[in-house]
Amino acid sequence: MLSPSPSPAEGGALSTKPIEELDSVTIRFAGDSGDGMQLTGTQFTDASALFGNDLATMPDFPAEIRAPAGTVAGVSAFQIHFSSRDIKTPGDDLDVLVAMNAAALKANIADLEVGGILVVDLAGFGEKDLEKAEYRSNPLHDGSLTGYRLIEVDITRLTVGAVEHTGLKGRGAELCKNFFTLGMMYWLYDRPVEHTLTWIQSKFGPKTKYKDKPEIAAANQAALLAGFNYAETVELFASHYRVKKANLPAGKYRKISGNEATVFGLISVAQKAGLEIVYGSYPITPASDVLHGLSRQKHFGVLTFQAEDEIAAMASIVGAAYGGALGVTATSGPGICLKSEAMGLAVMTELPMVVIDVQRGGPSTGLPTKTEQSDLLLNMFGRSGDSPLPIVAAKSPGDCFDMAYEAGRIALKYMTPVVLLTDGYIANGSEPWLIPDPETLPPVKVNRVTSKSGTEFLPYERDKETLARPWAIPGTPGLEHRIGGLEKAQQTGKISYDPDNHDAMTRERAAKVAGIAKDIPAQAIEGDPSADLLVVSWGGTYGTVSTAVFDCNANNIKVAHVHIQYLNPFPANLGQILGSYKKIVIPELNMGQLRMLLSGTFGVAADGINLVRGKPFRVSYLVDKFQRIVKALS
Repeated sequence: MLSPSPSPAEGGALSTKPIEELDSVTIRFAGDSGDGMQLTGTQFTDASALFGNDLATMPDFPAEIRAPAGTVAGVSAFQIHFSSRDIKTPGDDLDVLVAMNAAALKANIADLEVGGILVVDLAGFGEKDLEKAEYRSNPLHDGSLTGYRLIEVDITRLTVGAVEHTGLKGRGAELCKNFFTLGMMYWLYDRPVEHTLTWIQSKFGPKTKYKDKPEIAAANQAALLAGFNYAETVELFASHYRVKKANLPAGKYRKISGNEATVFGLISVAQKAGLEIVYGSYPITPASDVLHGLSRQKHFGVLTFQAEDEIAAMASIVGAAYGGALGVTATSGPGICLKSEAMGLAVMTELPMVVIDVQRGGPSTGLPTKTEQSDLLLNMFGRSGDSPLPIVAAKSPGDCFDMAYEAGRIALKYMTPVVLLTDGYIANGSEPWLIPDPETLPPVKVNRVTSKSGTEFLPYERDKETLARPWAIPGTPGLEHRIGGLEKAQQTGKISYDPDNHDAMTRERAAKVAGIAKDIPAQAIEGDPSADLLVVSWGGTYGTVSTAVFDCNANNIKVAHVHIQYLNPFPANLGQILGSYKKIVIPELNMGQLRMLLSGTFGVAADGINLVRGKPFRVSYLVDKFQRIVKALS
């Protein structure tokens, strides 16, 4: 097998150049949609995870399937923050920006810190490239980049030369430039290359669909090693860096994205309950990977159904739950709009389902590949009638496992559809995940009945503790009952137009959801509980908000923090906590939806920090906001 010269040792390269220890590094790979930046970033992430760093990632790609090549709108990027300590965000300012063309530079240069390393591919800065990126002059020559450590490499030309011996030519040879770039970054940050060499072989080798084109695997491996050796030998890279392993809790880890964790959480809760999953879905960004992931898990009793539209997808899982399976669907905001009528049917039938909303920028098609938190009120109230649903929200990629499991647990115990909110940021982002012991997962209660207890089966006779109705599977002798969207009579479930009955059933359904507050953890307080300022967050903002709170407290700026994961019902002690602070501020990637709910529910006054830019908060932005508020209070 090809190997770099000198060969990288386990966890580091043998190099004659000086090496500097760093605490953490943030890199962004950026280029045209066809430049393989997502793959490059993923491989660098895998290598860092295997080495033992803590990490957080943020993929960013165009909404259009093939945006105009060479334009700012067509730039695809992948950011990774890897560290020797515990981290919760993909980083604010970049230590390194790799720009494969002029458009990638223009779209991302503002995030590179002064003095940061800027690596560019000279082949992407020709006259036409500059014109497409709307540069009036070449930034490599006009002095606009003097504040950065500019490293100009003719990556495309060097790649073509490095793979020539493999027989791969033309455009195919040029496409290997992402691996040449990856090799340079592996050398610069002392990453081992063996994992990626093996991955290339598994992707393009003799046991794959590329078995008749061995030159593809050979060329990509050659490009990776050529980039590594190039960085070792040229004077452009005078030194390189090492980020030590993170001191993470003992256990078995894997790198996981939010959508992957959601898949595993759903499978785990179904296995714990001894049930099959029926997943009905219509593909939609950024939720489609849940469908892809579950479709590969048939051996765990998972049936996936790609419906013709969102309405059919939601209706299909109502039928699946009626038939005795855990019904699951996932979508984004536009899909929730379409599912709303069938979600109302799910409320009326009181059957166990999980509805996942991977939120993105709206309204309408909006920003399909960007993140937002603007579906909270839609899921709270976006159905006809009084139709409350339990709502839980994940706070990080790994936490998607816990909250998907929790959504399924609540759905089955209380016989109700449950909404799980994630968002594009945590769904596509990755972090190390400590794989849990299945024996430690919470027990799951299933309200299935197989025989009637009296002379008549009462499908809406409620459990005294949970108010859940019994789950009777069609075809079970003696448990025949009528189902549908019309109002049910108490206990018997027969169609009823009686006004008093409708009032009673509406209150029973609401009381069941409200009662879940007794079955969820008390709200915890992070940061400094003695502070005058309480910061309240929810969903995917957890990483940036908690980091900003930590930074403030580390600098003697007292801030307390509450992160809410149970949004309906709220934790039982939340109102008491909110009433204990002089000032409440709520950062949200929307116009103030949680602020509206908290004010309406608890009568508290709160200020909002609201941005809807399609991107997560920056830690530095929040630190500045919190500092100003604390200063004003004092």
